[in-house]
Amino acid sequence: MSVVVVTEATFESEVLRSEIPVLIDFHADWCQPCKQQTPIVEDVARELQGQVKCVKIDVDKNPRIAASFRVQSIPQLFVVEAGQVVAQHDQGVADKRAILRLLQPFLPRGANEIKPPELAQLLQQKRAVPVDIRDVMAFGRYRIPGAVSLPAAEVLARSVELQPRDGRLRVLYARSGDEARDLATALEKQGVQVGWLAGGFLHWEADGLTVERGARP
Repeated sequence: MSVVVVTEATFESEVLRSEIPVLIDFHADWCQPCKQQTPIVEDVARELQGQVKCVKIDVDKNPRIAASFRVQSIPQLFVVEAGQVVAQHDQGVADKRAILRLLQPFLPRGANEIKPPELAQLLQQKRAVPVDIRDVMAFGRYRIPGAVSLPAAEVLARSVELQPRDGRLRVLYARSGDEARDLATALEKQGVQVGWLAGGFLHWEADGLTVERGARP
């Protein structure tokens, strides 16, 4: 899904009446930092397709909208849900991790989806095992504490290892959330119930949660 160009004529239909949360990127053609922000927002739009609508609004061509949001500097990002501003980022160019963190509270919840703070609590209660489906090298560099490595290509063939025989839920995570979600859905069809981490390792880090680095002792 591409980023939608919104004007004063389309603002109500595209933003205020949107059925899903909207990320607004206020920009201008002459703004160099805005040109750095644009591809990042486009990347987020692709990753969160169907969950968030990403739009961009030119402040020079749409001054009334910019004034209503009290835009003082650009680029500036806002999140609108049900016609109301619910979050914003106004400290210059936001990287992808910052945008995902901004959006996370407003994303629709999927089946078996577990958000980072929820997984952290489950780990503290010894009720879950994180399953890292990234490649072995990424797992070796850094991972969620207590995670086991099971590369994505091997998950379905080794699904028996994901059965919660010890009463602890296996929670898949990748770099972002999509791959883990898709594998969790495929496992469910095999009769294996697992959770998947919303936003993946990127969101875990963005939330400032503990990361284990280097080889295990």
